[in-house]
Amino acid sequence: MSYVELIVVLSIFATLSSVVIFNHGDFQDRVDIKNLASDIALKIIEAQKSSVNGVMPPLGHTPDDPDNWKPAYGVYFDITSNDKQFVYFTDLDKDNTYSFGGELLDTIDITKNNFISNIDTCSVDPCALGSESTNLLSITFTRLNSGASFDGATLTGSDYIQIAISSPKGATALVKVYPSGRVRVN
Repeated sequence: MSYVELIVVLSIFATLSSVVIFNHGDFQDRVDIKNLASDIALKIIEAQKSSVNGVMPPLGHTPDDPDNWKPAYGVYFDITSNDKQFVYFTDLDKDNTYSFGGELLDTIDITKNNFISNIDTCSVDPCALGSESTNLLSITFTRLNSGASFDGATLTGSDYIQIAISSPKGATALVKVYPSGRVRVN
């Protein structure tokens, strides 16, 4: 009787183990995509805090106007040329957009074959099908105003920007940025 019980227990354990191992890849994929969405949201919040706190730009990043020594900060997305990276920048000329070259602070690469699949302008939650999409977006924050400025998208009323991040296996996460400066990860 003990051999039969041992075989039954081992078969139950083997079945449960195979189910867990089989589903681990999908679970890890969802965790990775959520972590990436959180990383993007944190970089946007870092830009907001750097701007509001009047953080000095790093050495070598000096504004053209010496009276304008506390620049705006922002995050730039260009999913047409590269959907696997985005840019953290200091907006030295305060034109609310990323100017290539001297404004670059960091280029963040997206790993594990994950990518930014869409950037949409939404007016209802959840974002409706057929909403306006963009491939280029700068989100900037200026001193004394924690609200976000968007270059590449036009927002009115209660609109917000939705950045969709996807994985090759189909997992998706959303980063929502509101004009008030609020950032939400779904």
